[in-house]
Amino acid sequence: RTYSGTETEGQLLNSFVQYFGDSLGRKIKRMPLIEETVLPGDSLLTLPVVIIGNGPSGICLSYLLSGYRPYLSPEAIHPNPILHTKLEEARHLSIVDQDLEYLSEGLEGRSSNPVAVLFDTLLHPDADFGYDYPPVLHWKLEQHNYIPHIVLGKGPPGGAWHSMEGSMLTISFGDWMELPGLSFKEWAASKRRNVKSDRVMPEEIACYYKHYVKVMGLQKNFRDNVYITSVSRLYREKDEEGRSHQNEDISTQHLEMEDGQKSLIKRNWEIRGYQRATDGSHVPFCLFAENVALATGTFDSPGRLQVEGEDFPFVLHSMSDFGAAISKGKLRGKADPVLIVGAGLTAADAVLCAYNNNIPVVHVFRRRVTDTSLIFKQLPKKLYPEYHKVYHMMCTQSHTVDSNQHSAYTSFPEHNVLSFKPEMKCVLQSASGLKKILKFSVALVLIGSHPNLFFLKDQGHSIGHHSNQPITCKGNPIEIDPYTYECTKEANLFALGPLVGDNFVRFLKGGALGIARCLAIRQKKKHELIESGDGGGEGVP
Repeated sequence: RTYSGTETEGQLLNSFVQYFGDSLGRKIKRMPLIEETVLPGDSLLTLPVVIIGNGPSGICLSYLLSGYRPYLSPEAIHPNPILHTKLEEARHLSIVDQDLEYLSEGLEGRSSNPVAVLFDTLLHPDADFGYDYPPVLHWKLEQHNYIPHIVLGKGPPGGAWHSMEGSMLTISFGDWMELPGLSFKEWAASKRRNVKSDRVMPEEIACYYKHYVKVMGLQKNFRDNVYITSVSRLYREKDEEGRSHQNEDISTQHLEMEDGQKSLIKRNWEIRGYQRATDGSHVPFCLFAENVALATGTFDSPGRLQVEGEDFPFVLHSMSDFGAAISKGKLRGKADPVLIVGAGLTAADAVLCAYNNNIPVVHVFRRRVTDTSLIFKQLPKKLYPEYHKVYHMMCTQSHTVDSNQHSAYTSFPEHNVLSFKPEMKCVLQSASGLKKILKFSVALVLIGSHPNLFFLKDQGHSIGHHSNQPITCKGNPIEIDPYTYECTKEANLFALGPLVGDNFVRFLKGGALGIARCLAIRQKKKHELIESGDGGGEGVP
């Protein structure tokens, strides 16, 4: 059966128990999915939406799908007079029910996605100009707008924020990390947490996200310790008499071969995976969804140099591994420096971490220190003094200036790593082609990370801006409709957050708005079809 938006979570769970019988009841209550051994038939256990990923992207989308709606506050005046005039035109409507393309027209911001810029300026007006204006929105919970959904995540709500290095400050202000309807500062004050600056530790943000899910009543939609193994399309073929037959295993190649001979209709998504139980066992499941939203972020797979020797155990690829090595005393008393590769903020965090622990550093990166695309160039010195300290060292303590390789810090701008050797040596090559061999105690490669979409066909390579290439946040994000966030190359598949180029929490909330509006419109059309007696058996088109 397909569940309507009027059913409560309790009714939903009870209906699962009634459908499968008492033998599966206990397992369903723990997780409303079905066992691998119970393969469902047509439209059995079909949810309107399955969200993969329980970080801030997935949380915010769940918030909107749960019926929370933003309205222009009665006393609010947006500093952008043109936008404010547009908002006044439909003050009685929630933002979800308005024309997002019309509202976002002419707005500029630090996201390439117009709805992200729109929602950000409504929540943080003129934030990029240094103003701290309050949001111009207030929120209402409208139960009739609830769309049944489930959010699947590997860990607790908050996603990758629970595994980030806890000693570093976030790049964004705490206010910019908050989600709709719950002020981060007020939450911190209520928890008697001492927030010393506008920037906070990842641990604080992770706790905030976890609490947000609970206080907003979203936890009924969340399932933790869930690992997705495949997300695939189901197809239905029509015979000459117009009757339809389900086929779960029709490949794209088969579809192309049969094109023009049989009518094949794309149907719902099949999601398979397992939930890790408290005893460590894996409970497999299979469920179906009319729509799938990808909110997995990009922290799954660390970037690699793809050079010889990169798999040696002394070559690390994460801050957590580096922190563990320091805490275990593995680097204490080492004469050779730590080799850090990369010129982003995570590499800068590693430099600071080593520096603060009196560990000498050799810092290797490909760009010139004058490169305008370096992230340090975009950060105000007063707000980010520690990162500008690293940048100053990158510029002034180059190997060409300081020949003593055992000093506290030495940078190697415009150098590439050619290989790592088993005797813990590294071969570097300069822009001019000159090679150099360095000895190190441990190497840390921090050159970004990429999403791991292995559960999609071809690992999702077909849905990026550049077909048949891996999905990356900057170079090849998932190609979406800019106002609905639906994949342009795959209907009923949505993506938001870093997967579509929005790295900052400020902007990923726009993706949730676009998806919520799109699904609300389709749900309304579906209900109208059901009421008219036409099309009630099919999923949302």
